[in-house]
Amino acid sequence: MKQDNCIFCKIIAGEIPSHTLYEDEQFKVILDVNPATKGHALILPKEHFANLYELPEETAADAMRLAKRMMKKMTEKLDCDGFNIVQNNGEVAGQTVFHFHMHLIPRYKNDGEILKYIAGEPDQEELARIKKMLTE
Repeated sequence: MKQDNCIFCKIIAGEIPSHTLYEDEQFKVILDVNPATKGHALILPKEHFANLYELPEETAADAMRLAKRMMKKMTEKLDCDGFNIVQNNGEVAGQTVFHFHMHLIPRYKNDGEILKYIAGEPDQEELARIKKMLTE
């Protein structure tokens, strides 16, 4: 199902041009027009889902399988030194386009890109409370 105001739906429909790396009946993989590094690409499901919460489990599994295949090919062809696979859900998490997508970001030594979180230091009691909430 297409959303009329979604830029990714428009790209998938061919209304906006893109540099397509791969396409099948379920997904389109394009180069990001604002890349973090050389070769930064996006996996887009052709059906509109706002985020991972809405994505059917089988589609999520297929997206990860495709990410693995693309990552292997991109590593070989781009001669990168590592890889980030990033997927954001919600504005507070950094999602800016509300059509599920996965970033495939090739990494190169000294590329200057920083994808890092600041590690917290919870005490054992807090960890135990969180575990209890999530396992009950």
